[in-house]
Parts: sequence; C-alpha cells; structure tokens
Amino acid sequence: MNILISGVGGPTPRSISRSIKISKYNEKSKLFGTDINPYTHGLYESELYEKNILVPGATNEKYWDTIKAFVQDNDIKYAMIHPEKAALEWSLYKKEGGTWPCKTILPDYDLVKVLMDKGAMTTILSDSGLVPKSYIINPKDFDFVKLEETLSYPFWIRSTSGSSGLGSLKVESRESLKNWFTINPGVSEFIASTFLPKRNLACKLLYHNGELIRAASGERVNYIMSKVAPSGITGNTSFGRLLNEPNLVKLATKAMDLLFKATNTKKHGFFTADFKEDCNGTPYITEINIRMVAFNYSFAVGGANFSEDILALMSDDQSFDKTYKMYDFEPGTIFLRDVDVDPILMKESDLIKL
Repeated sequence: MNILISGVGGPTPRSISRSIKISKYNEKSKLFGTDINPYTHGLYESELYEKNILVPGATNEKYWDTIKAFVQDNDIKYAMIHPEKAALEWSLYKKEGGTWPCKTILPDYDLVKVLMDKGAMTTILSDSGLVPKSYIINPKDFDFVKLEETLSYPFWIRSTSGSSGLGSLKVESRESLKNWFTINPGVSEFIASTFLPKRNLACKLLYHNGELIRAASGERVNYIMSKVAPSGITGNTSFGRLLNEPNLVKLATKAMDLLFKATNTKKHGFFTADFKEDCNGTPYITEINIRMVAFNYSFAVGGANFSEDILALMSDDQSFDKTYKMYDFEPGTIFLRDVDVDPILMKESDLIKL
C-alpha cells in the first residue's frame, strides 16, 4: 500500500502520516512525500517516509509531470492531498478531464473553490442562520459607515482566504481597523463578522460517493505560539477537547447540504467545519476546510482515525463498515500538543492544579 502524502512539511500532513502509522494498515503501508520547501523538517523524516522529493508549486507547468513520474516510479496507489492549493489543483485537473495518477478522495472543484473563499461560503449560507452576520472588506476601497451600520464594535476580522488565522483580530475601533490594514498589506480581502466570545469548535465530516460515512467533534482551547499572533490564534491547537456533540454534526451537515446544492456537486470528500459560539452558546460556522487539520492525529489516538477510514475507502477494503458513525469519546478527554512532540491524551480532571 504505497501512499503519496503531499505537503509533508506542514503539521497536518505530518499528523496524517502518523495516523496511518497507528492504523491497521501500518505494516503494509509505505509513505512517499512531496513538498515545495527544501528547508522543511518533514522532507527529511526518513523514519516516517520511504522517499521524499521536492516538487514545483501546484500551478507550475512542471507540477503534473513531476507528480506523475514520482507516482509511477514508486508504484504509488493512493494519495492524501492536503495543502489547499494542491487540493484545488487536483480537483481542477479532474474537472478539466484529466486522470489522476493514483486514487485520492477530494471534493469537486466547484465546491473546493467556494470553500477556499470564506466570503463566498458565507454568502451561500447567509440566510440559513448557520453563519454570523458578516461584511466583506476590500481594504483599498470600502465604506466605514456601511461597515459600522452592519456590525457594531467589537467585531472579528480575518482574511477571506488562507489558514492559520491569517489576518485575524478582534477589532475594537475604527482606528484599530485602519492600523490592521496597514500592517497586513498582503491581504487583499477581509471578512468582518460578529464577535463570538465562547467555544471554538470543529466538526469533522467524511463523505463518500453521496453518503456521510464518519463524523467527530472537538474544541480548540489554546494555540501553539499564541503570543506571536495579536489575535492569539495561530491555527495550531496546543490544548483541546474531544467532544460528543451530535447537534454540531447536525448543523455542519445542514451547511454542507446547502453548499453541495449551491455548487451542484457530489457529497464526497473530507471537511472540517469550524464553529464559534456567541454569548448564549449558539454555534455559528466561521469556515469549512476541505481537509483535515493539524490535530487530526490527536483524534486518531482517541479512536477516530480518519486517515484509516480514507485508506479503507480508497482501497475498497471489504471489511470496512460504511454505515454512518459519529465517533464517541470518553467524556472529559483532552489533548495537549506542542512543537516536535507527540500529543498527550488524558482526562481533564487529571490536569495538575495549583
């Protein structure tokens, strides 16, 4: 079972690789990695990967020739494609009639394109009650008065594209917003939304050929290197909880149904829906990722190994039960993560107290 892992320099692909290594496919799986950065640590993890190579960016004209040759030379059968730009390119390649060099599970291009643009996703869901009140901002040309008529201070702002909390900040005043634009010149579009002060939640959904197969929920509480970001959010969770919340799954699937319908695409692929709660504890969707996220290995250690599920589907494992399942965790289970170490799962009641 030779498997391509793209973007091995990132924390999410590394978590995927480690999840495979604790799955039932461990002994017969061999991992082959790619990345675009020669200085990334993951490119040289020889104990995890059989072979890794440097590849051009996904939009480079040499990208597909490089990927196809690597797949053919190493008899690779399956791929886990997770950097968003790579996922967009693979889905576009298929839409334009191309044949993937190996099996993978990705959403259709039209849905990928929408979910990579938080403004477009929010617009589709704007009348559903699932997303907070929002306002799209072009920092070079917009009306402060119209923004302030839509949202009152404080409100939340972030880039409409990208991950790791890019451009995110709790905005307290017009002056702080102007300053934020100045120090984020690389962000061409922001989305401002009602500030939601309570829990930061994630709901994971795995669809396959029109059916929801697996789901699980968790909570992000603290972030690795949070002090380097003004918002305190870096996108890489250091302390979180594994949750049993069927209502969150219900809300996430309702949103996905609307998005599948709006884009006329098949229910297929892996998604992580991010929620934030208002002061009353009502959750609203802030974004939906077309991939797993960095703490998926913590879920795998807790018994929700989505990498194993995806390999079962790609390899047509006849022993795999495709009946829908929401993963349940022992109540009170938390995970602790940090740079360069495996996560720790434990009971929250066992945390050391002063």
